[in-house]
Amino acid sequence: MADAAIVGSGPNGLAAAVTLARAGLRVEVYEAADTIGGGLRTQPLFDADIAHDICSAVHPMAPVSRFFRAFGLAARGVELLTPEVSYAHPLDGGRAALAHRDLAATCAGLGPDGERWRRLMAPLLRHSEGLVDFVLSGQRALPRDPVAPLLLASRILVHGTRLGAARFTGEAAPALLAGVAAHAVGKLPSLAGGAVAALLGHLAHGPGWPLPRGGSARIAEAMADDITAHGGTFHTGRPIGDLAELAGGARAVLLDTGVPGLLDIAGRRLPDRYVRALRRFRYGPAAAKADFLVSEPIPWADPAVGRAGTVHLGGGHAELARQETLTARGVRSREPFVLLVDPAVTDPGRARPGRRPVWAYAHVPNGDDTDPVELIRSRIETYAPGFGDTVLAARGLSGRDLEAYDPNDVGGDIGSGAMTLWQSLARPVPRLDPYRTPLPGLFLCSSATPPGPGVHGMCGYLAALSALRHRFGVRTAPSLAPAS
Repeated sequence: MADAAIVGSGPNGLAAAVTLARAGLRVEVYEAADTIGGGLRTQPLFDADIAHDICSAVHPMAPVSRFFRAFGLAARGVELLTPEVSYAHPLDGGRAALAHRDLAATCAGLGPDGERWRRLMAPLLRHSEGLVDFVLSGQRALPRDPVAPLLLASRILVHGTRLGAARFTGEAAPALLAGVAAHAVGKLPSLAGGAVAALLGHLAHGPGWPLPRGGSARIAEAMADDITAHGGTFHTGRPIGDLAELAGGARAVLLDTGVPGLLDIAGRRLPDRYVRALRRFRYGPAAAKADFLVSEPIPWADPAVGRAGTVHLGGGHAELARQETLTARGVRSREPFVLLVDPAVTDPGRARPGRRPVWAYAHVPNGDDTDPVELIRSRIETYAPGFGDTVLAARGLSGRDLEAYDPNDVGGDIGSGAMTLWQSLARPVPRLDPYRTPLPGLFLCSSATPPGPGVHGMCGYLAALSALRHRFGVRTAPSLAPAS
């Protein structure tokens, strides 16, 4: 008989299971797919020797989140590889802006805007741990570092508005910042985009934007190993449609599902007022994914782009902001923002002679059902002429396909809900404890709760702490450290 049942084995469901199992509870995890991991799956698509990350590939928050700092990925054999250039942003005319891990090198490449970039990022780096802990929290308690939220707020109010681009004199610096802000997946400029730009932007010059050696699944495997080592069990190929299908007697049920999953599994038991509030939750644009098997490194017009772990394709600041805003309004674009990763740049072991994976997605309107392969291939060709000649095989997943693959991605929204400033705080409804539902013993632990999307484990960790307090009377967080 389980003490706690977890539905969904994405990074947050796994983080919740790790935490509860470490507290001495008997944990059972239910996963609809045949393999665990959710957004942390890695598998061959076209060639048995070439592994592709099916959802997430790069993990800026994995080395810095409070959960993973305590969990200790490196001690568990998960090697996070960090490129010298965190991200690049190609521009017209064969030029590119580069965000090096070395802040000084980045500033040197930005010419007259270098000092402005340093003043933007250096204070955030000095308060990085406090800033990360504040953003990756439920934001219901006073911050440990009171300076961090003040630094964040000052940058949001500038770079989350039209004032941001005016702070720079050249094209490269505002394009670099806009490419990071686009990770918020919504109209630009926006306050949410400004917050994401400050968080991910400063991490690019600190711990960097790493990839796990061998693929994202390595993170899920390490978490699953810890769960089973502490008595937890997994049930794969077990979709859950109703609470009655779970292990009898579980005093806590944690759902690593989106809002629709919560409504499907428990909606008829929830109060009408809460259900109405859940139905007001809004979703953002979709990600349309393309996987390529290519014969050689991408032939970027500026070869320096080939040193970057992540590449943003969106043109200059004004062009990118216009495209993202149109996409958020539901307008299809022939030149969408594209985020691209050539994993073998950072992890050469992912390539074989004449074969290597390329991971990319475009922002498209929610629910879009267009196969994105040609759209993304064309966008890459703009900055890497001849890319199409290197493609050996390709597979596309539209926004609608992504929802079919993972129902948490409503309409292809990989954030499980639009990341507006309001919805980043009140996810999925305004509550003092956003992880508890009105149904005793039922908790939501997905990225539909604060702090939102990303592989950081904090939604699951914070939900598990709430369950420990309210269902088991445990107020001390268990140790997550690897066994010595």
